[in-house]
Amino acid sequence: MARLTRSESQARTRADLIATARDLFLTDGYARTSLDRVAEAAGYSKGAVYSNFRTKKQLCLEVLDLIHETKFGEITTLLAAGTGLDDQLERLQEWAERTLGDVGWTMLEFEFAIVARDDPQLNAELVSSLDAVRGAVAAQVQILADSAGIELPLPAMDAAGAVLSMGIGLGIQRAVDPSLSARLVTDAVRMLLATGTETSAVRSRS
Repeated sequence: MARLTRSESQARTRADLIATARDLFLTDGYARTSLDRVAEAAGYSKGAVYSNFRTKKQLCLEVLDLIHETKFGEITTLLAAGTGLDDQLERLQEWAERTLGDVGWTMLEFEFAIVARDDPQLNAELVSSLDAVRGAVAAQVQILADSAGIELPLPAMDAAGAVLSMGIGLGIQRAVDPSLSARLVTDAVRMLLATGTETSAVRSRS
C-alpha cells in the first residue's frame, strides 16, 4: 500500500476527528463533549485536535455540516431510485419516519443554536450553514416538481423554507413523542405539488 502524503494524512486525521466528534456529540451532547475527549476517543493527541480546530464550536459546525451532507445524500439517493412521484414521496415518508425526531441529532441542533445565539460570528456561520440546508431542500423539492412536470406555486427556496420549518418543528415534537407520525412533512410536499400548475410540456402531451 502506498504511503500517504502529508496532505492525505492530515485530511484523514481531520475526517477521523470529525467522525468521532459526531458520535460523541450525538450521544452525549455538545456541552458534555470536550476536545480532549474527542482526541482520546479518536486515538490522537490533543495537539492533533487543536491544530485542526481552533475551538469546539468550529468542530461542531463541521460535524453539523457532515450530518446535513449525510442526511441529504440519503434523500437524494432515495428520490433518484423512485419510479414515479408516488413512489418518491413514499420513500421520502419512510426516510422521515426513520430520521425526524432522532434525539441525538435534534438536541444537538437545538443545543448548538443556543450556544451560537450570543456569539455573532458563530451565529453568522450557523446561518450560512442553514442557508445551505435550505438550498439542499429546495433542490430536492424542485427535482420532485420537475419529475412530475409541475411548476411550483412559489419559489423553490420559499417552499423549502416552509417544509424545513415544518420538519424542524415536527422533529422536536417527535423527539419528545416518537409515536407522532412524520407524514405531515410528506403531506406538505404533496400539497405544494398539488397546488402547482402543469408545465407546458405536460399540457401538450395531454
